[in-house]
Amino acid sequence: MSDFRAIRAKIAAMESAERAHAGVLAFGCAAMDARLPGCGLPLGRWHEITGAGLEAEVSAAPAAFAALMAAPLAQRGEAVWVLRRDDLWAPGLAGLGFRPEKLIQVCARDEAEALAVMEDALATVGVSAVFGEVEAVDLTAGRRLQLACEKRGSTGFVIKRRPYGGTARKAAAGSVAATRWRVASAPSEPPAGEFGLGAPRFRVDLERCRGGRSGTWILQADQAYSWEAGDVAHPLRLVADLGDHELAAEKFAAAA
Repeated sequence: MSDFRAIRAKIAAMESAERAHAGVLAFGCAAMDARLPGCGLPLGRWHEITGAGLEAEVSAAPAAFAALMAAPLAQRGEAVWVLRRDDLWAPGLAGLGFRPEKLIQVCARDEAEALAVMEDALATVGVSAVFGEVEAVDLTAGRRLQLACEKRGSTGFVIKRRPYGGTARKAAAGSVAATRWRVASAPSEPPAGEFGLGAPRFRVDLERCRGGRSGTWILQADQAYSWEAGDVAHPLRLVADLGDHELAAEKFAAAA
């Protein structure tokens, strides 16, 4: 038993050292960063982002959230986006902080090829972020993605999507993703005294986080499409009042 505990302690120490070496990408929002290990999005790992309803096919909100979250990484190296349906609008990504010359798009024939391209890209020198639009990642594929992340310290973002609709595949039991997010569009609100649409808003659920805690927020991309990426996973601002009121109402309804 003592040998087994020693092995577990050694593995935990290695994982901690690996996370410390890879670093984290802070959101710049204390309410969110406090729920993530190291007070930020773990780098050198891969993350899962999904939507609900129609987003399972179009994946617009999850893709925009992933792009905003990872935009600072696109300033450090190449960003590879692996898709199965050739409908990625590069100018929109440029407005979210991606320099066009740093973006590499790869259109895969099927999910197996998409995962293989993601794995190769994550293990490639000079690549800092890799996005992959796939429907499901089983445990074997997930472990392979993680090993590829660890090889060069790149960070992966799996955007769960069924690009051509159809029946959903049965999700694999368990996942080795560092975090799992569920993202949906939220109603925007124009600035005080103005009319029309306001900045984009997202309802974001952190459903699972290795070494952290789950949470739900409504975020607003204040300077989306008119900013340059900095050193935080931004420009996402917590809409405190709206978020608190909505969540409080939901909790009250559930209790009733």
